[in-house]
Amino acid sequence: MTAPVTGTQLVPVSIDAEIAALARRHRAAGGVGLQVLNIIGGQAENLLERLPDKVKDRLEGSTAKALELALKAASGSRRAVPDQKGWLNTALATAMGAAGGAGGLPTAMAELPVTVTVLLRAIQGIAAEYGFDPEMPEIKRECLSVFASAGPLEADDGADLGFLATRVTLTGATVHGLIGKVAPRLATALGQKLAAQTVPILGAAAGAATNYAYTSYYQQMAHVHFGLLRLEQQSGRSRAELVEALREKLALRA
Repeated sequence: MTAPVTGTQLVPVSIDAEIAALARRHRAAGGVGLQVLNIIGGQAENLLERLPDKVKDRLEGSTAKALELALKAASGSRRAVPDQKGWLNTALATAMGAAGGAGGLPTAMAELPVTVTVLLRAIQGIAAEYGFDPEMPEIKRECLSVFASAGPLEADDGADLGFLATRVTLTGATVHGLIGKVAPRLATALGQKLAAQTVPILGAAAGAATNYAYTSYYQQMAHVHFGLLRLEQQSGRSRAELVEALREKLALRA
């Protein structure tokens, strides 16, 4: 049975063990971007400079539109196609990234909304894995908010922990309003991906590597996100407390 967002009966859980497991996922998410940067021989902060100004100017709007299309397509496809294993989502996205990068910026732009849809479907599948119904409005918003994390090519500045504690402020937001909040952050991450795919000669390889990294990253962050949400229900502890416990656990290995 799918668990509701609130009102769950408390069950005995080992909070420390659960937090430790989520910390391992968080660390795994943070390491995948290095593979991309090694392939393209660059730094994340310099990638966006490779994009034409007209692309950078339209990136946030294009990202918001891609999220809206992805939300419709992902929800519709769940009725026809079952959720897939994480490795299969990663393999599919990796193949799409190679195809998108092979033709440079035009094909990378065309591939972008398809990749966002695959990422959102993967996030929805993980929500279901933790006992939540991705068709519930509040869980749709939770799925979208996963995209507010920093992205695999960004150094951990605390934002990918900060987004985990924002459910209370986002619960009352409409999906459209949430997309408006998430799009700027995701646009920066996707802009780096597009820029990597335009690297001469390496376009296809960089496209495959970026999509591998992004799919791995957002799936791991979805596990952290919905793992905390389930732990919040089961333990009766507030999300803020659990996020702080996760922050402390991560600091032990810093």
